[in-house]
Amino acid sequence: MDRAEGRTEGRSEGRFEGRTETGADRARLAALHGVATSYEPAPGQSVPVPEDTVLAVLAALGVDASTPRAVRDALDAHARTARNRLLPPAVVLRGPARPRPPDLPEDTALRVETSDGQALTWDDPLPLGTHLLRARTPDGRSAAAPLIVAPERVPQPPERCHGFLVQLYSLLSARSWGMGDLGDLAELAAWSGRAFGTDFLQVNPLHAAVPGAPGRPADPSPYRPSSRRFPDPVHLRVEEITEFGRLAGPAREEAQRLLAEAAELNAAVLRRGEPIDHDAVRALKLRALELVRAVPLGPGRRASYCEFLAEQGQALDDHATWCALAEAHGPDWHSWPAGLKDPRSARTARARGELLDRVDFHCWLAWLTDRQLATAQRAARDAGMRVGLVHDLAVGVHPGGSDAWAQQESLAAGMSVGAPPDAFNSRGQDWGLPPWRPDALRATGYAPYRDLLRGLLRHAGALRIDHVMGLFRLWWVPEGREPGQGTYVRYDAEAMLGVLAVEAHRAGAAVIGEDLGTVEPGVREALSERGVLGTSVLWFERDWSRGARRAQPLPPERWREGCLATATTHDLPSTAARLTGDHVALRHRLGLLRRPLAVEQREDAKGLAEWLALFGRLGLLPEGPDDEEAAVRAVHRFLLRTPARMVGVWLPDTVGDRRPQNLPGTSDEYPNWRLPVADPAGRPLSLEQLASSPRLHALMDEIRALTARPRAVPPKATPDARGPRGSDILSP
Repeated sequence: MDRAEGRTEGRSEGRFEGRTETGADRARLAALHGVATSYEPAPGQSVPVPEDTVLAVLAALGVDASTPRAVRDALDAHARTARNRLLPPAVVLRGPARPRPPDLPEDTALRVETSDGQALTWDDPLPLGTHLLRARTPDGRSAAAPLIVAPERVPQPPERCHGFLVQLYSLLSARSWGMGDLGDLAELAAWSGRAFGTDFLQVNPLHAAVPGAPGRPADPSPYRPSSRRFPDPVHLRVEEITEFGRLAGPAREEAQRLLAEAAELNAAVLRRGEPIDHDAVRALKLRALELVRAVPLGPGRRASYCEFLAEQGQALDDHATWCALAEAHGPDWHSWPAGLKDPRSARTARARGELLDRVDFHCWLAWLTDRQLATAQRAARDAGMRVGLVHDLAVGVHPGGSDAWAQQESLAAGMSVGAPPDAFNSRGQDWGLPPWRPDALRATGYAPYRDLLRGLLRHAGALRIDHVMGLFRLWWVPEGREPGQGTYVRYDAEAMLGVLAVEAHRAGAAVIGEDLGTVEPGVREALSERGVLGTSVLWFERDWSRGARRAQPLPPERWREGCLATATTHDLPSTAARLTGDHVALRHRLGLLRRPLAVEQREDAKGLAEWLALFGRLGLLPEGPDDEEAAVRAVHRFLLRTPARMVGVWLPDTVGDRRPQNLPGTSDEYPNWRLPVADPAGRPLSLEQLASSPRLHALMDEIRALTARPRAVPPKATPDARGPRGSDILSP
C-alpha cells in the first residue's frame, strides 16, 4: 500500500547527531556521499542507522571512516576536491535551455565532445545524448564531466490505450516446450491486437537467468537475473530458427526425438497440471540448439550475426565468456579459480581463447533471441498496436551472475538492495541484488546505465522500471546484517532521469515506473514532470487526504492521468482471488497470516464491500455483487472510468485464475514463477484455449467497446535488424 516517507538527504540526525565531534564529522561525511544516517519509516518518526552500517556503506563507496583520523582525512580530501572542481560531477541540460555550469571563472572555455565524435562549442546547437563537457580557464586549469542533453519529457503513449499484462513463461501454446516462448508472444500480439484492439503487451523481465548447478535448480524468478543486458535464450521458439528447417540426416532424426520430449514437457504442464520446469526446458532447448548450430548460416544471416557482434561489442563478449566459464566452473563466479574472477585478467583472456567455440555459441544464442524479440515487436505493430511490447527492467542482478562479474567496478561489493522495515514487513527486505555505485556511474558518464537502457529498448514500445524509486535512492544492506540494519544511499536523480529521457527518446518509447510501496515526497511529482507514468493498482487507490479513520476507495475521476491502471500485478492476488477471499485462505494455509484467520477475513471482506458498493453507486455492477465474473468486468469498467493513460488487463484475470504467480514471503512452500494461466478450478489453459474462452471474449469485447477507435494497421515494418525507431512507435 502506498505510503509517503520523508527525505533524509543532507541530514546528520540519528546516533551521530550531538554525541561526539567524531560522530558529527562522520554524519557530515556520510551526507556528502549521499548516505543517510537516519530514515523515517513514517512521517514524524526518525530511526537512527547503526554506526557500523554507515561505516560499511562508506567503505563500499571507497571512503574510509573507520577512525577519527580517517574521517578528518576524508573530509579534507572532499573539501579539496570541491575547491578545485571546475565542473559538477555531471551536467544535465533539459530541453532548449542552456545555463552555464555554476561557479565557473569568467572567460572559461567550454567545449563539447559529442557521442558521435563531433567537437562543438557551448554556443553550438547540442544534440540530444550523453557527451563529454570540457572546461579550460585562462590560467590553464582544465576539467571534464559527463554532459547529458535530454528532452524535457519521455515520449508519451496514446491518449487512452489498453493491453494485456502477462508472465511469458505462463503462456503456453500447443507448440510450447513446457513454458511460454517468443513465438507464443508474437502469436498473442497478432491475435489480441486484431481481435480486441489492444495496444500493448507488458511482459515480465526476459533477462538472462543464472543457470542451475548440479543438484540445485535455478532460481525461477525473472527479477533476479544473471544479466539485464541480454535476454534469455530459454525463450526461443526453436522450430522458428531458420537453420532448424535445414537439419538433415541423423540430426533431423534427433531433432524429431527432441520435439517429442518437448511435447511431453508441455503435456506435463497443460494436461497433468505439473509446475513449469524451467531447468528441464532449458536443458532440452540447449540440446536442440547444439544441433541447429551445426547448420551453416547463409550469407545474409551471417552478415546479420556479424553486425550484431559489432553492435554489442565488449558487453556481449563478457556475457558469453561468463556463460562459457559458468559451464566449466559453476554459475557463481565467486567460487571460480582466482585468475578467472577478474574479467580483464590474463588468465581470463586465455580461458576465453580456449573456450572460443562455447563463447561464440552463447553470442549466437543472444543474436537468435534478439531476432525473435524483433519479430514479436513487428507482429504487435503489424496487428495495429500503437505501443507493442512493454519490457520490464528488474531492479538489479544476481551477485554471482554475468553482469556482477563483468561490471564489478560499477557495483557495490558486499552490499544488497532491499527495503526498510514497515507496517507490512517488520524485518525489512533483502533482495540479494548488488546496487550500482553512484560514484562509479558518474565516473563513467553513466555508460553502464545508458547501455542497459539502450539494449532493453531495442525492440520495445515502452519500458516498465521495477522499483522506479531506485533512480532516486536505494536501501543498501551490508552483507551479513539483517535487512532492517541497512540505510538509504542517494543517486543523482536528475542525471538518472536525463539518461532515461535520452534513451527513451532515441527509441521512441514510453516509460512506466513501478512506484508502489514506500515513496518519499517529491518522487512521483519529479517522475510525472519528466513524463514517466506511475502504476496504480485498484485496491490500493484510496482517499487518504480527508482525515477519516478509514480511507475510502478513490473515485475514478480523482485518479491520476499519468499512470498504468490495473487490477493487480504479478506479486498480488488475482482479481478473482480477491473477490472470493481465496487469497486470504491461501496465506492461511501457508502460515503467512500475522493475525487470526477470522480477523483477516473480516478485514478483507470489509475492504471488498467498500469497493463493490462504489461500483454499485456508479452503475458498474448491474448484475449484482454475487456474480464473480460480472464483478471482474465491473473492476475493469471502473478502470476505464479513470483518466489513466494506459489500462492493463492481467491475462489470468480474463479467465478467472485464482492463483498468484508469485507469493512474497514463500520459496519452496509455493510454486512461484512456475504456474501456467489457469481457469477458476486451477486447470491450465493453453493459448488456443484462451483464444476461444467465452469469459475472456465477454470481458475484452466490452473493453474494446469502451475504448473504441478507428484501427489503422500500419504498413509492414522494414527488415531493419534493430526494429522500428523514433516517432513511428507511438502516436503523436
